[in-house]
Amino acid sequence: MIYDKHGSLIMTKMDYSADRPKAENPIKIQDLSFRDGHQSLFATRGRTEDMIPFAEQMDEVGFHAIETWGGATFDTMHRYLGEDPWERLRTLKKYMPKTPFFMLLRGQNVVGYRNYADDVVENFVQRACDNGMDIFRCFDALNDYRNFETAAKVVKRNGKHFQGTICYTLTEPRLGGEVYNIDYYVNKAKELMEFGVDSICIKDMAGLIAPYDIYNLVVELKKITDIPLNLHTHFTSGMGDLAIFKAIEAGVDIVDTCMSPYAYRTSHAAIEPLVISLLGTNRDTGLDIKKLSAISAQMEKVIPKYKHLDNSPKYAIIDTDVILHQTPGGMLSNLVNQLKSMDSLHRLDDVFKMLPKVRKDLGQIPLVTPTSQIVGVQTVNNVLFDSYEGEYSRITQEVKDLCYGLYGKTTLPINPELRKKALKDYPRGEQHIEVRPGSILEPEMEGVRATFKDLAKDIDDEVLLALYPVTGKKFLKIKYGLEEMPEDMKAKTLEDVKKEEELIAKALSGELKVGVSNGNAEMQEMEVFVDGESFTVSIPNTKATTRSVWKKKEAKEAKETVKEGACTAPIPGMIVEFKKKNGDQVKAGEIVVVLEAMKMMNNFEANKDGIISGIKFDSGDTVVKGDVLFTID
Repeated sequence: MIYDKHGSLIMTKMDYSADRPKAENPIKIQDLSFRDGHQSLFATRGRTEDMIPFAEQMDEVGFHAIETWGGATFDTMHRYLGEDPWERLRTLKKYMPKTPFFMLLRGQNVVGYRNYADDVVENFVQRACDNGMDIFRCFDALNDYRNFETAAKVVKRNGKHFQGTICYTLTEPRLGGEVYNIDYYVNKAKELMEFGVDSICIKDMAGLIAPYDIYNLVVELKKITDIPLNLHTHFTSGMGDLAIFKAIEAGVDIVDTCMSPYAYRTSHAAIEPLVISLLGTNRDTGLDIKKLSAISAQMEKVIPKYKHLDNSPKYAIIDTDVILHQTPGGMLSNLVNQLKSMDSLHRLDDVFKMLPKVRKDLGQIPLVTPTSQIVGVQTVNNVLFDSYEGEYSRITQEVKDLCYGLYGKTTLPINPELRKKALKDYPRGEQHIEVRPGSILEPEMEGVRATFKDLAKDIDDEVLLALYPVTGKKFLKIKYGLEEMPEDMKAKTLEDVKKEEELIAKALSGELKVGVSNGNAEMQEMEVFVDGESFTVSIPNTKATTRSVWKKKEAKEAKETVKEGACTAPIPGMIVEFKKKNGDQVKAGEIVVVLEAMKMMNNFEANKDGIISGIKFDSGDTVVKGDVLFTID
């Protein structure tokens, strides 16, 4: 039989055995289940205790590397799970000593949402190396590789692997147009080659890469470099499997996948179909499908603990609309959650319409953390608070920093009118900078050590506090027994899941007494008792597939009376700090409080001269829309 050649992929003799001979040019597989898989599907809430049971099995598979850290894990672990991020890295290394670990590092952003001073970057990367990290996938949201410089020096000094990343984005439904075309990506690859990276990752955070576009791009890149190429794409649009296959045919060296329980939807393509599909080719993975199947079965046992975090509004596994609005999954969930908390979910279509305009005003930047949050939150502000299009009545601190140049160079110039408005009375000056942002940022570590000398026990604590001073302080107080761990931080057990499922099953079967309807024609509320505690259960009026939810019943607090001169929270969020205190004299325009909402900072200013009163929240407290932040008398 004569086999056709599919690019660099050639058909070979079929061999189904686990110990089959190594292929001539095997594709290398990196697994994302321990990081981007649960970040995409379960809001990064995967716990270390649920990774340990199959970690040793994962170490035996033969992955090129396993992603265990970085991205949102550092933030989510200490903020929501009550876990020490550094400890996860050390723990997993004990169970998986043979397989290299890789992490997602946001360049000068580290694992936060702003550019940090060089000394913070240096300390973080050094401690990541010390704690067991092997490969650093480094990206910059603006593809400004000056923001790699500090991190790369530390990685190289430690003899670790530095992977430079090109963030893939579009302005059209397919690769092309005046901005993000094939020349743009080839030129970015050339910049990385000059930088001296060990490998290059094409990072498609929204699942926008079409199969033939990635084929052509890999072919062009292979013409100019022998540096290993790594494709990272999400499944959101449904093109993930197709894109991976065409990239393999074009000669890509490494691809990212997930174990099937953590795959698909806004996550990534699954490894198991890929292994079977490449049997009998010169690009055979060499992996044992039986080992993978056994691990997937183990993973399925813990998945029920996280089903309540699935925020997919559709029954379909894919979302082709992402090709049109180009919003990454994490950014989309942020937008939905933000609008829900402001009782404005009905404005989501308006946000989608406004988003391209805001993105264009901000220099047509890629949409990836943190720029996706920057563009998304600013768009929501414009939709909800502007009296006319383009007013930008409520500009976030991050947009001001972007306009000043603290994130780096944008793809296209920022709208000059917006930049002028954003930089009015900006503390660093009203003229934006062109230099590498890290070169003008003052060192931070010495101040962190002085501020938290009575709390931080070691350098890892200090780095955590440098990155997240408010939530980091709260976590360390819990870690060292100074405060009790809140109930919502504690892990859900399989026994909890079983009780919930039994309760809902009883409700649907009519075994529970119906309480007062909540006024929703589709849902009814029932008051039930579980282990002596009262709960309200919402169930469908019919036995349709509408998702059921349950929540602990809490007494409603009386609505706060708003006095004249009061500043109320227009958005829900967390208090970062009060710049003033009760009794302080304040002038109109002075910042009184900084509120974090969807990872972005919002400054609230005095609207008149007077005396501050009514402050009752502390740093780290959560406020809801309508809460009084302060009053001016």
